[in-house]
Amino acid sequence: MQILVTGGAGYIGSHTAKALSQAGYEPVVFDSMEYGHRAAVQYGPLEEGDLADPAALRRVLAKYSFGAAIHFAAYISVGESVREPGKYFRNNFGNTLNLLDGLREAGVGRIVFSSTAAVYGDPLQVPIPEDHRLQPVSPYGDSKLMMERAIGWYGQAYGLRSVVLRYFNAAGADPDGQLGENHEPETHLIPLAIGAALGQNPELHLFGTDYPSPDGTAVRDYVHVSDLAAAHVLAVRYLERGGHSTVCNLGTGAGLTVRQVIDMVEQVSGRKVPVRLSPRREGDAPELVAEASRARTLLGWKPVHSDLRTIVESAYRWHIASAH
Repeated sequence: MQILVTGGAGYIGSHTAKALSQAGYEPVVFDSMEYGHRAAVQYGPLEEGDLADPAALRRVLAKYSFGAAIHFAAYISVGESVREPGKYFRNNFGNTLNLLDGLREAGVGRIVFSSTAAVYGDPLQVPIPEDHRLQPVSPYGDSKLMMERAIGWYGQAYGLRSVVLRYFNAAGADPDGQLGENHEPETHLIPLAIGAALGQNPELHLFGTDYPSPDGTAVRDYVHVSDLAAAHVLAVRYLERGGHSTVCNLGTGAGLTVRQVIDMVEQVSGRKVPVRLSPRREGDAPELVAEASRARTLLGWKPVHSDLRTIVESAYRWHIASAH
């Protein structure tokens, strides 16, 4: 079966394309290549195009016989979204409507959507269940919530069946070393800490040391990107079996502080991570940890690479290899 993978040249999209290929599917990547990496598209055809161009999307939908779509394509920088909200709503929400209309016209009735824990905003309870209040604190989170809602309404109107996957902190690199995390600019903690350890950037900015955690730094739930990729394959299979539309958190249920992550980068690399202490960033919640039992029960998902050492070792190996 052919699967449309929007944004499949990006970090999680490329890992998912690999997982789809290994599971016997043919991933067809549709990517504008604004932030995507050609070298990451290794497991099926690349169709270059922008979701802002419905005609380009229609051509791709007509060329292949898709059984489902997995929708990754979105801008992801929280800080930039605060500075340029229109850019995020146009690209993330507006282009999702183009995709949904294209899928409806082509008769593709199943979609797996790459959402985020940012839809919850500042949590009222931790771990965070899927039925938690939805109150994003950034245009990025709000745009993802609007995308979720549009998918839900298209389900009611046209019978589109969906699995919405709300990730917590994606991290790590392909265990085989073929793929890794390479954002431009990079905003994620683990690659930034590794870059500082390797001397590729002068220091790591640590935002906030006065949080109510054991060491004063913020707590996050880190999930290995290969475990996230596996969840998308399981979600496609769930929809193939006739599963009803649902929302699932993807996380380990265990929180780690920023300092714990830095310590592990130092252990794995054998190098010091130079750190600059900075004030808290606006919109950063003290603790984000998933209540992820629904994904286990409904999809049969179990994270197997998501202990901190495995995450950091895989990322470090990839960074060392890609620096040469």
